[in-house]
Amino acid sequence: MNSILDRPLKARTLPGLGRRRRYANTLAAALVTASMFVALAPLVLVLWSVIAKGCRVIASATWWTPPQAGMTAFVADGGAYRAIIGTLLQGLVCAAIAIPISVMVAIYLVEYGGGTPLGRLASFMVDILAGVPSIVAALFVYTLGVAMLGLARSAFAVALALVLLMLPVIVRATEEMLRIVPVDLREASYALGIPKWKTIVRIVIPTGLSGIVTGIMLAVARVLGETAPLLILVGYSQSMGFDIFHGFVGSLPGMIYHQTSLGAGINPVPTQRLWGAALTLILVIAIINIGARAISKIFAPRKS
Repeated sequence: MNSILDRPLKARTLPGLGRRRRYANTLAAALVTASMFVALAPLVLVLWSVIAKGCRVIASATWWTPPQAGMTAFVADGGAYRAIIGTLLQGLVCAAIAIPISVMVAIYLVEYGGGTPLGRLASFMVDILAGVPSIVAALFVYTLGVAMLGLARSAFAVALALVLLMLPVIVRATEEMLRIVPVDLREASYALGIPKWKTIVRIVIPTGLSGIVTGIMLAVARVLGETAPLLILVGYSQSMGFDIFHGFVGSLPGMIYHQTSLGAGINPVPTQRLWGAALTLILVIAIINIGARAISKIFAPRKS
């Protein structure tokens, strides 16, 4: 008589075990798929509402050219281009401050002090900062900068609050990309007598540059939609100035809040502007995310 080990694998399977495994696999796949649809449903509903109510507004040429200055709740003219400029200006100032600091912190954690007490403390503080709400960051900048140091309520103060929100995102993204760079590349560089700092600049960072750029762009996209720092640190202005250190500023989140105060939901004019500003903000963030993916593909290392 042949032993059970000589039989085919299918014949050696216990009766009913293969059927139960197939049922369990089918059930797990169904639950995962259902969870995906449940998670996507709110996103689809939000996008559908904003697009359906805002596309008619942004399709008009007047939305992109005339200013909002002097427009009241009963005048349907006025566009959002000054609010777009103000939003991008705040994001650029924030990125100019946050990106160098975040990248250098990530380099220190990965290449120099990851296992030291200072490195562990820095990593812990980055984790804490990642969970700080935007309104807390705004209150901190207001207390320290405006109330104590006399900093004016301005777009620069808003940028400082956004820096606190952007720092942990970029640090973690950069840190992960630097960690996946093969150690062999570093050792080969050291074997050729190249100093560590030059190895980091010439070998490590270029190898992980695509992921670093993606993390930076996603962090910028995240902070552009923050509203709490705008409400606390600067007022909304329908006109637009390029002085980021003084005066109110126009921005898309500020425009949304301003139209709400004018009676959006009751008066059709501010309601249309509200949905138009919301859709414009989504488009700006979507363009930044698409740009991040394109840039990451351009800078991705190519296999020889």
